[in-house]
Amino acid sequence: MPAVFRNAAASAMEIATLARIHPGRFVAGIGHGVPAWMEQIGALPAKPVRALEETTIAVRRLLAGERVTTDGDYVRLRDVQLDHAPAVVPPVLLGVRRPFGLRAAGRSADGTILAEPSPPAYVRWARQHVDEGRAAAGRSDPHRTTVYFKGRVDPDRRHVRRVLGRMVLDESVAAQLAALGRDPELAGLRALADPDLVAGALPDDLVDELAAAGTPDQVAASLGALADAGADSIAFVPVGPDPDEQLGLLAETIAPGVRGSR
Repeated sequence: MPAVFRNAAASAMEIATLARIHPGRFVAGIGHGVPAWMEQIGALPAKPVRALEETTIAVRRLLAGERVTTDGDYVRLRDVQLDHAPAVVPPVLLGVRRPFGLRAAGRSADGTILAEPSPPAYVRWARQHVDEGRAAAGRSDPHRTTVYFKGRVDPDRRHVRRVLGRMVLDESVAAQLAALGRDPELAGLRALADPDLVAGALPDDLVDELAAAGTPDQVAASLGALADAGADSIAFVPVGPDPDEQLGLLAETIAPGVRGSR
């Protein structure tokens, strides 16, 4: 949920309700929101990371049953407490991409959500920034990293290549791609300008880093590399037709092997 879309007290109430219905099964995620959408509704903050961190701190305190008074730039509460705080407090994760946001997640949240594409090199880079924030805040409690990753169990990787062709041209994922250390190669791909041309020109090893696609062994290898890089949870996002069939293949042919080895 975008931090600026709701009052922090309202967010805490909604999270608490779901957590009470499904104790131990619910995880809350807070992010900046799509900037164009936040601007469209008059809620785009001048200091997005500060808005995110103030909201996260207030929501976590409210979920813990505290009575909260705070007077920040974006969150102002006076003697606010939930009447029905959850018995099992759900973790609150931040969906962020860049260094300031990642360090804020380390300081203020229970975990971090990394959106696709999050290749292993980016996961390691992101965790370093999260750890810097945790160290600055003196935190030693668990911090969970959840990674969203596109993929498809299919030896023919054309569907995935098409998705990646558009993704490489998307400026919003620049931080994720920069961590690969392949800037000249990526610049050459972007110069093609056409997503279909980019899709056809993507080197196979770059496809392996940006998606979990191909044979069961290829998919398992890409997911295993994410786990080795520090992903605690991987949200597999199937691309192409038959997403339900893809999730079935993932459960039947990939997940048992990945779980058994890690």
